[in-house]
Amino acid sequence: MTTPEFVDAIGQRHARCLDARIVSLVPSITELLCDLGLAGRLVGRTGFCIHPATTVATIPKVGGTKDVNIDKIRQLAPTHLVVNVDENEKPTVDLLAQFVPHVVVTHPLVPEDNLALARLVGGVFGADEAAASWCEAFGRELAALRALPPAPARTVLYCIWKDPWMTVSADTYIGAMLHELGWQVAPLAQDGSRYPRFAWSQELVDQLDAVLLSSEPYRFTEEHADALERQIGKPVLLVDGEMMSWYGSRALAGVRYLRELRARLA
Repeated sequence: MTTPEFVDAIGQRHARCLDARIVSLVPSITELLCDLGLAGRLVGRTGFCIHPATTVATIPKVGGTKDVNIDKIRQLAPTHLVVNVDENEKPTVDLLAQFVPHVVVTHPLVPEDNLALARLVGGVFGADEAAASWCEAFGRELAALRALPPAPARTVLYCIWKDPWMTVSADTYIGAMLHELGWQVAPLAQDGSRYPRFAWSQELVDQLDAVLLSSEPYRFTEEHADALERQIGKPVLLVDGEMMSWYGSRALAGVRYLRELRARLA
């Protein structure tokens, strides 16, 4: 009987492993692994892997998504490392690959990519049925969102940082989520940057229908939103960054959240 193989985001093939020791360096995928019933296989996670809180509390931390504690991971002796192209730095991943036998690379760019992501981790780690069930639920929610009458086209600026101010480009996961509403992000990147810096100007404000301030990675608050709205004279909304940018199992709630966001800007 042929052993199934599963292909990750960079084309690497992975065999099924039912006794894996997993270190996850991706918060949203740590949550996905737990929700698929694989928490018992996790031997390490980042300090930003905070969901589900009671489950991850007992899993050792190995630093952040970028400032990884290499020695601690070595001591945990994982068989598998789960990483993401955007969130983890390639030199660090290459270093870890010298002693971790299997590195599973992820890179969701649009909501549909969550289906392949769930099937990948479910397949590699033996949670196929749970992954299939999640995919069915996600597919229903995405179809329900797309079945809504078209919303007015809008140009928005989605802010992820200040000092310096930073936003997202259209080819990011967040940009794709906004596209599901028929909204486009303001085209600011002149150099191909996916997370460009910008400066406020009247020319920029004039092309916007609204500004969205994300609750992460910068902790924008309602006070920030109120102050900026008074400054620029355009609607400014505080949005849940996890709902907009976390793929994996949180994407199911994220698609539902898009309906709420659409109603808020109606």
